[in-house]
Amino acid sequence: MFGINKTKVMPSADEALPGRSVPVEIVDKHFVNGNPLKPPFPTSMQQAIFGLGCFWGAERKFWQLQGVYTTAAGYAAGYTPNPSYQEVCTGLTGHNEVVLVVYDPAIISYQELLKVFWESHNPTQGMRQGNDVGTQYRSGIYYFNNEQRDVAEMTCKNYQANLERAGYEGITTEILPAPVFYYAEDYHQQYLAKNPGGYCGLGGTGVTCNL
Repeated sequence: MFGINKTKVMPSADEALPGRSVPVEIVDKHFVNGNPLKPPFPTSMQQAIFGLGCFWGAERKFWQLQGVYTTAAGYAAGYTPNPSYQEVCTGLTGHNEVVLVVYDPAIISYQELLKVFWESHNPTQGMRQGNDVGTQYRSGIYYFNNEQRDVAEMTCKNYQANLERAGYEGITTEILPAPVFYYAEDYHQQYLAKNPGGYCGLGGTGVTCNL
């Protein structure tokens, strides 16, 4: 956080740090609601992955929603297996700070999650989010199926039109198939619940995403 990573150019696979084969150990219990952070999840649940800047504030946005079963902070869309936070901050992993959202589609839809996604950050800033600068703060939607992809692309198109009317430039959000999700270190999980006065650099544009 705090703009540690000033690298705004994605590394190539050859340039990426080697990482490790052993995943980070975390407490498999959501600090806020007590549900598991790791699969297997109830079969009625679906998953989503979003990147919208610093994952501390981003995760809080989603765990507060009715119908969300669990959330976890992590890294995705890069090259380095099982990266550490320090490695991600170098800009040499290619990873984005992301949030895994496990939700009940009978209570909250993917489209409603996307509304929160779009309205909670500025998706036009490229490799940054406010004062947090670097590839790990880029805007991203990582879909698990074609239906999620189609809804993501539709809402992106609609939100782009709203942003343009408000004077903003083009959306830079990457919309990609869901990559491997690597859990962030335990102290990052539900950080703002454990540290209520902690840093949150998240800020939206004030432009509404219509459903």
